[in-house]
Amino acid sequence: MSNKEDFNWENFETKGFGEGYSKDQREQMAAMYEGTLNEITEKEVIKGTVVGVNEKDVIINIGFKSDGLVPISEFRDLESIKPGDEVEVFIEEQENALGQLILSRKKAKIVKAWQDIESAFENDSVIEGLVKRRTKGGLIVDIYGVEAFLPGSQIDVKPIRDFDIYVGKKMEVKVVKINHANDNVVVSHKVLIEKDLEKQKAEILNNLEKGQVLEGVIKNMTNFGVFIDLGGVDGLLHITDISWGRINHPEEVLELDQKVQIVVLDFDEDKKRISLGMKQLTAHPWDSLASNLEVGSRVQGKIVNVADYGAFLELAPGVEGLIHVSEMSWSQHLRNPADFVKVGDEIEAVVLTLDKDDRKMSLGIKQLTEDPWTKGDMSTKYSVGTKHKGVVRNLTNFGLFLELEEGIDGLVHVSDLSWTKKIKHPSEFVKVGDELEVAVLELDVDNRRLALGHKQLEENPWDTFETVFPIGSDHKCTVVSKNDKGAVLELPYGLEGFATSKNLEKADGSQVEVGESLDFKVMEFSKDDKRIVLSHTAIFREDVKPAPAPKKPAKKKEDAADNSPAEKSTLGDLDALAELKEKMEGGKK
Repeated sequence: MSNKEDFNWENFETKGFGEGYSKDQREQMAAMYEGTLNEITEKEVIKGTVVGVNEKDVIINIGFKSDGLVPISEFRDLESIKPGDEVEVFIEEQENALGQLILSRKKAKIVKAWQDIESAFENDSVIEGLVKRRTKGGLIVDIYGVEAFLPGSQIDVKPIRDFDIYVGKKMEVKVVKINHANDNVVVSHKVLIEKDLEKQKAEILNNLEKGQVLEGVIKNMTNFGVFIDLGGVDGLLHITDISWGRINHPEEVLELDQKVQIVVLDFDEDKKRISLGMKQLTAHPWDSLASNLEVGSRVQGKIVNVADYGAFLELAPGVEGLIHVSEMSWSQHLRNPADFVKVGDEIEAVVLTLDKDDRKMSLGIKQLTEDPWTKGDMSTKYSVGTKHKGVVRNLTNFGLFLELEEGIDGLVHVSDLSWTKKIKHPSEFVKVGDELEVAVLELDVDNRRLALGHKQLEENPWDTFETVFPIGSDHKCTVVSKNDKGAVLELPYGLEGFATSKNLEKADGSQVEVGESLDFKVMEFSKDDKRIVLSHTAIFREDVKPAPAPKKPAKKKEDAADNSPAEKSTLGDLDALAELKEKMEGGKK
């Protein structure tokens, strides 16, 4: 018993790990343990070894005091993952609330990708990316798992119209801009092409000469021409140098991205502006015209342009003739060419002039019909005295031109418009476009002149007026207008008379005013000059006397016997005068 009582179990009990060691021993053992662990820093990328794989996670040892877990979903890009594989991971947290080391392979890839992108940017190196999709203004390219923007202007040296053809394809690019604030990366494929084109461009410019035939690709089209890529060098093919024929827009004969053969026409000293030609590669169509084409030949063509002065008829691409407006109709009154033809019309014409050396041709279409002045019935159809209707085409100070038919015009002098009215300008009587009835006064076929008259459709009423307004007779007249010389009076039957200023004095000494209707005495009458001079003063003053009537030539005895009845009949024929008045007033209306 005494031995048992002497044994103390407390000497062997431990209250914690390492309490059986001295302080020095514990420090030595901790140092040895810590020496087997890596010193790690959060938010950095480090290599680790896979030590286990389950359905949810991949267990990775990075040499830390505990292993880390990474979701297996972050390894989908690998065909398989197994223990022993080395992978790069990102340390998110050394120890979370559960004491677990938190790692991420996804973030490790992103960090690594940005490091590679920055390295490529600094070193100006070429990297390969995959075009994922199209976006507004360009393409999205995957480089190292980061989405970069490739602007449309940086895809190629030539304009790209269809971005979709690049989607899903690999493309070499260079990083041209990095925006760390927005995590944006801009890349370019164009810079790679430009470097290759520099050598090609220099070679083309060094060997460039006029007349050189080159092959190019249509890069851009405008309404004035086409820009052609000659291999890093652009040249302009003007619209007038595309075809010998007339075209309104290059798209009528060419297409974008089309390969074409062109010839160098000209360039400036620095070779920055290069003029190209396409039609010059073929013979001029004027050189292949039919040998039997001559003045008087009839030709077929299409109207390609209509101007104010005429129209251009295209006989073949590059061969055009001008149809002047004066050669479109036998009419002497020029009209707008659009009244006869329009663009696209296919018509026949006659060659009027032909100059193959200067490549000029004038044509006519009126020559397809007979000249109306040369028709056989011209002399009888428009003989003196025949009556016709025509359209007023032009007014002048001395008269008007009347078109009786296409190509037949006549002049109506202003004095031949009315027997009774004094017409100063034909616009007082008619206007352009009015229809007017006339009688032929004179015909000169050789000189193509036709004199017409309107008043000649009626008998000359002045033969009758001579007996109605004899000198010394009194008539009620209305003052129409006044001037310094006198006044114009309106007489019966629509006639006009004139009274001098001194003959406008009234009995009370005042002057007759415009609008007053008073008695006037005929002082002078001239049938030939169609002039009647009157006086109101002579009505009440005996010292104002009419001029003596002109002496009439003596009549033969045989005519004297018939004089009295005829005169009586004329003076008394008031019904005839009334009818004449109605006709003149009706014509005035």
